[in-house]
Amino acid sequence: MPSSARIAAFDILRQVETGGYASDLLLTHTAALDSRDAGLASAIVFGVLRYRAQLDCLIGRYSGRRQKLDPEVSIALRMGIYQLRYLERVPPHAAVAASVELVKRARKRSAAGFVNAVLRKVDRTPVEWPGRDVELSCPAWMLARWERHYGAEAAAGIARAALEEPEKYMRGGRIQDIGSQSIVPLLGLAPGQRFLDLCAAPGNKTAQALESGVHAVACDLHPRRLAPMIRLTPNLVVLDATQPLPFARPFDRILLDVPCSGTGTLGRNPEIKWRLAPAHLDDLHRRQAALLANARTALAPGGLLVYSTCSLEPEENEAVVAAVPPELIVETMRRIPGRDAGDGFYAAVIKSDQPAND
Repeated sequence: MPSSARIAAFDILRQVETGGYASDLLLTHTAALDSRDAGLASAIVFGVLRYRAQLDCLIGRYSGRRQKLDPEVSIALRMGIYQLRYLERVPPHAAVAASVELVKRARKRSAAGFVNAVLRKVDRTPVEWPGRDVELSCPAWMLARWERHYGAEAAAGIARAALEEPEKYMRGGRIQDIGSQSIVPLLGLAPGQRFLDLCAAPGNKTAQALESGVHAVACDLHPRRLAPMIRLTPNLVVLDATQPLPFARPFDRILLDVPCSGTGTLGRNPEIKWRLAPAHLDDLHRRQAALLANARTALAPGGLLVYSTCSLEPEENEAVVAAVPPELIVETMRRIPGRDAGDGFYAAVIKSDQPAND
């Protein structure tokens, strides 16, 4: 019988294949496990997702087969190879036996012999990868666009940073990435200001803003994600900010941290690498442009708005802010993984098109 950690990792990776997010799934699937098993499950899940291109290349190398495998078989092989080649303290027999049992448990018993045969060939001999995309375990199209926008060296740095476990940073008792913490200070908050956080969940930036003594209104499209924020402020509003906003009074400061592709967060959300497609960027751009246009209507004379993303893609950043007259853009900021600590972020500070009231 596979260990609880490996069963949890396998089940999580199956759900990721159908749209789940690893971080959220780990919280629920490992809640009842002891810390050692929870740690192993996390290491396997994130390792498989970060190194998936290398692992799939190795499956082909060891099996001699190029045809598509059933998802359950692919997951079991990725898990097994990751433990055998990338983890130091896992006994090889445990990794092999567990992967065989996992495919049986997934009702793919006919593949058990195949999985066993492949994994018994796995060793730690250095491999010459067929291309930079496999070596860096990053989709070729994604790597190519980073090279185009940032240069080959920076693109490789971004991809390598996505293979590492992100450092944990704390603020106010919450885990909050150091890059994320750099956004709110751009607003220049002061006590008594009316502050609007339009895409607020899960609330890290709202909590950071409240440290300045502002009167905060926090909004989000999803009630379930907004509800836990009642501990921060009672002023919660469920709304779709791509539609006209319902506020009668304008706000001195507005944070618009928009939903985005998340390509600046691949270290902590590696499934994005394998899920995102170029066409998604156009859809995101249209939504982000509508959010920014509506947010600007709620800005008080003399006020400031910060538009931000955790994306590295120009369609979601410069191309959205291009709709704002250049004279209203106070400054822009960019953080790039591999060059800067923490996640990648883009931010633009935008002032009101009306001067402050006398």
